[in-house]
Amino acid sequence: MTTTTAPADPTVGGRRGWRIVTALAVTSTIGYGTLYYAYSVLLGPMAASLDASTTAVTGALTASVLAGALMAIPVGRWLDRHGGRALMTAGSITATALLVAWSQVQTIGQLYAVMIGIGSTGAMILYEPAFAVIVSWFTPDRRPTALLAVTVVAGFASTIFMPLTGMLVAHLGWRDALLTLAAIHGTVTIPLHALTIRTPPHVTPPTPAAPPAHAPRQAAARAAMRDPRFWILAAALIAHGVATSTIGVHLVGYLTSRGHPATFAATTAGLLGVLSVTGRLVLTSARRRLPVTTIVATVFAIQAIAVLAMPLTAGSRVGAVITVTGFGLGFGIASLATPALLADRYGTTAYATIAGRLTAPVTTAKAAAPLLAAALLPHGGYHLLLAAVTTACLLAAVGMRAVGESRSDRDRYDDKPG
Repeated sequence: MTTTTAPADPTVGGRRGWRIVTALAVTSTIGYGTLYYAYSVLLGPMAASLDASTTAVTGALTASVLAGALMAIPVGRWLDRHGGRALMTAGSITATALLVAWSQVQTIGQLYAVMIGIGSTGAMILYEPAFAVIVSWFTPDRRPTALLAVTVVAGFASTIFMPLTGMLVAHLGWRDALLTLAAIHGTVTIPLHALTIRTPPHVTPPTPAAPPAHAPRQAAARAAMRDPRFWILAAALIAHGVATSTIGVHLVGYLTSRGHPATFAATTAGLLGVLSVTGRLVLTSARRRLPVTTIVATVFAIQAIAVLAMPLTAGSRVGAVITVTGFGLGFGIASLATPALLADRYGTTAYATIAGRLTAPVTTAKAAAPLLAAALLPHGGYHLLLAAVTTACLLAAVGMRAVGESRSDRDRYDDKPG
């Protein structure tokens, strides 16, 4: 059923809205933990079992991320027209079935097929659809807290599911470990999406006197695509995504190349997940006094300084921890800032459509960056790689600052009654 989105009501949110936030925080944590973070733990056992190289098995995860990027645009259109309940429930059911199928793969080709399916269904149940549901439920004053709640809880997905997956693999083997993860995913996420997600009270179905609001949504989406600041924002987030995904994949290798033990390198790299939560808390607190773009640009600049300092300081353990901390503050900040910026500038009428068009290139860049970085390493080593990451962070900071916050511009895109 098509829906028409009216201006946000001051009463929107309430107990039902916060029940939805709680449900989405849980489902996002389990979704990221089972569909994404478990992969790194399963990679070695899978490669041995399938008699495939680690590179080939890693490529399946890249294919999964790219599939999710391609799905972002149609998923965004669906969310704006129909809401999140049916889509997220169907996504949870399909993802659970694919986890079971993953446990039964016998060839590298089957693994790629399953992971492409998982990436596609992930676009239906992870952050982007969850954010779209929250944006439709909450007024601007409550929205940052609601978004923060989901991202803070889900920020611990790796902390929970990587050790859990390791324990399951040690006791059950990787195939039965996946079956256990599938059981967890299905028994929790399917009922939460089916029973909790609801259409907000200010969204009403169309009637003969009030036809479907395709035109206002399409107009809002076209207006965003014609706005130069949308493309500046996209460029900034692409540059930042390239930097974070490159560091996320290659940080352990860099620290070990500086003479640190593998255990110290892995533990230090693990700080990125915890620090991503810290950065989100900083953003939510500071935005009461400063524009979001100013805060985010500052954090991106701090990341550039931290990476620039790595060749000088990361040789010592204290220096490595300090520079990783500086970079980690911005590791998850974009995921929280993006929905706030899009909803503030373009309203909520076509939020999911616009967000999907932004997510697709950003996610594609994140998937491709580590592979390009790996190709760069033999030619320039880690110094060239760190220089490229520093440049990307600086470009992201400049772009985010250029986006700025202009009230007169935002007024042009405010929600209008359908």
